[in-house]
Amino acid sequence: MSGLATIVVALVAIGIVAWVGRFAMQKISGNAPKFRDMPFAVAFGYVLAAVLVALGVWYFFQPKANDQGIQNAGVIFFRWAVQGVLIGMVAAWIFRFLGRMVGTSGSRKLFRQMPLTASFGILVIVVYAVLAIFAGLIAPHGQETVFAQANVVPGGNPALGGNPDFPLGTDQIGRDILSRLIYGAQNTVGIAFATTLIAFFIGGTLGFLAATLQGWLDQVLSRAVDVLMAIPSLIFSLLLITVASAWVSGFGLTIAMVLIIAVIDSTRVFRLARAVGMNIVVMDYIEAAKLRGEGLGYLIFKEILPNATAPLLAEFGLRFCFVFLTISALSFLGVGIQPPLADWGTMVRDLSAFINYASFAPLAASVPLLAAGAIALLTVAVNFVVDWMLYRSSGLKE
Repeated sequence: MSGLATIVVALVAIGIVAWVGRFAMQKISGNAPKFRDMPFAVAFGYVLAAVLVALGVWYFFQPKANDQGIQNAGVIFFRWAVQGVLIGMVAAWIFRFLGRMVGTSGSRKLFRQMPLTASFGILVIVVYAVLAIFAGLIAPHGQETVFAQANVVPGGNPALGGNPDFPLGTDQIGRDILSRLIYGAQNTVGIAFATTLIAFFIGGTLGFLAATLQGWLDQVLSRAVDVLMAIPSLIFSLLLITVASAWVSGFGLTIAMVLIIAVIDSTRVFRLARAVGMNIVVMDYIEAAKLRGEGLGYLIFKEILPNATAPLLAEFGLRFCFVFLTISALSFLGVGIQPPLADWGTMVRDLSAFINYASFAPLAASVPLLAAGAIALLTVAVNFVVDWMLYRSSGLKE
């Protein structure tokens, strides 16, 4: 039986089990509303989830190597992923528990209302922040240091070509991968954070100005933003950075990248700030402030900005993710953060050859996945926190 036919038969079998199970539970429970009103799609989802969990448990306990001694990289990576998720859940629960016990009354209340996903996101962000701030103290070697030993296998076992001095091995030119991963948090995350701040300063300021003054200024800024937003941001960034590379190089190109991405992403911030500002400037307290003779600066920073904080904070988290992924993508293409600075996007590209070792050295094959995983983990963590912030700002009850 072909793979497609197997999938179809399995889905049909799951559907039959879901229908029979729902019918049986209706009879057993005396047609309770929970089962009487349950749609077939929900029952199908429950059965499908149970089947996937069972398959996952079965696959988790498969042997890591076959009879010929060839390691099963898929099983090994799956075990690492499951163990990582479980460790993350436990760490998030402990972090939330400690937050409920330690701190001010306000912070303890915040942790009591916090879901486990938000706790996990905040914990990850704190860990990344510590790595970024204290990278020089945490990293065992410098990000620019080149050693004589190149392509050292991760694991630190000399019998397998490793070195205890380099737990994650070295890259093609002899740089310590662990140190560059740590410095990547400082460079990739730090530059993305600075870029997002600049984008919010530009977009937020112009958006509030357009909402407050309106008239010809609003029309000019809005039409200019419409033109910039009509061009795909990644392609536009790549084009402008390629043009900028003709005049600057090295660290200067990194600065040019920051400014280009900040200006392009400020258009999205402008649209949000203008929309929120338009809803605020028609309020009675804005009219009262104008009648008192308050200036433009007072209106923006004392009246409009405090009432626009919640949506702007949520947008800041989302915009940071987009900027972070854009910088990583540009670095992967070779026009982002420039050497000798360590960057996760560049590391994914440079270390991709290690994936060929998956059949006999899964740890070595996981090296490029570490940088990619660091990018994905931070993106997921920030989105968890942003979702929680949006939930709180929407006025919904826990």
